[in-house]
Amino acid sequence: MAREVTLLDGGFSTQLVKYVDEAVDGDPLWTAKFLAKCPEKCAFVHRDFVIAGSNIITTGSYQSTVEGYKNYLNMEKEESLEVIRNSVRLARKGIELAQQQTGEKFNVQVAGSVGPYGAYLHDGSEYTGTYTDKVTTEKLIAFHRPRVQALIEAGADILAFETVPCYKEAEALIKLLREFPHAKAWISFSVKNSTSVSNGESFQQNVLKCWRESNQLVAIGANCFHPSLVEPLFRDLRRNQPDLPLIVYPNNGEKYDVHAGRWLNSENCVSVEAYVNEWIDMGIPYVGGCCRTDDNDIRRMSYEIKKWEEKNLEL
Repeated sequence: MAREVTLLDGGFSTQLVKYVDEAVDGDPLWTAKFLAKCPEKCAFVHRDFVIAGSNIITTGSYQSTVEGYKNYLNMEKEESLEVIRNSVRLARKGIELAQQQTGEKFNVQVAGSVGPYGAYLHDGSEYTGTYTDKVTTEKLIAFHRPRVQALIEAGADILAFETVPCYKEAEALIKLLREFPHAKAWISFSVKNSTSVSNGESFQQNVLKCWRESNQLVAIGANCFHPSLVEPLFRDLRRNQPDLPLIVYPNNGEKYDVHAGRWLNSENCVSVEAYVNEWIDMGIPYVGGCCRTDDNDIRRMSYEIKKWEEKNLEL
C-alpha cells in the first residue's frame, strides 16, 4: 500500500558549527544567538539540509524569545521579534540558495521552531519538566505568544512545538494555537524512556489527549532522544491508532551531559539512518534527525527512504 514519507532536517546547531568559530552548545541562547549575530550563516545551514533531501526545514528559533534576547543581547522587544521573523526568511533564503547551487526546484516547507519554556530557562529542564508545577498555563501561553505570532506573521508554513516535556505545556500551546485558527502545527514531546515523557507522564496518553483536543495538528510524536527508543515508544500507539500521523526525529544516539555541557559516547553510536526502514515500516510518516545529526545524516536518510519507496510503493 502506498505511503508517503516526509523527511525533516537534522540538528540546526550541529550543522551551524561548520560555519561559526565560537561554541554553539552551552550558549544560553543556543542557535538563537546566531540568528541575530550572523544570519547569513544560518541560511547556509538551511541550504545544506535542502540539498541533502529535506522536505521540511525548521527555523533556528528554538531558543529565540523576547526575554532571552533582552537578558543576553540587551535587545528591545520589537528588535527581538524581527529576529524571530527573519528566521523564517532565512529558511526561505536557504531554499533559494539550494536552487541556485543545484539548478533544481525544491518543494520544501518551512516549520517555525518553538522550543519549550525550559529551553529559555537554560537549565536542562526541557528534559525533566521540573518547571511544570511552578508556572501556570496562562503564563506559558503568554510566554509563547510573541514568538508564535512572529513566526506566523513571517509566513511559516507550519509551527514545530518541539521538545515539550509535559502535558501542561502541550495544552498551553494547543490553546495558544486556537488564537491563530488558520495555523497548523506539530507537537513533539521530549521523553525519558520508552513509555514516559520527560516529567514522567504517559507518552501515549499525552499524545492521544493532545490529538483529540486540536484539529490544527498535522502530526504528533517525539524528538531529541535515543533512536533505539523509537520502536518501543511508538509500537503500541501505532497498533492502537493506525491512522495517527506520527512524527519522530531523535538524536544520533549520543548522550548530552547537562552539567559538563557536552555530548558523550559518540564512538558507540549506530547511525540514525540505520533505523529509518523500521520507522517507515511502522507507518511513521514524518521522520528526521535532531541533535548531533547533520546534512550527511539527512542525505543518508533520504537515500534509505528512496530505497524503501522503490521497493514498497505501488506504481
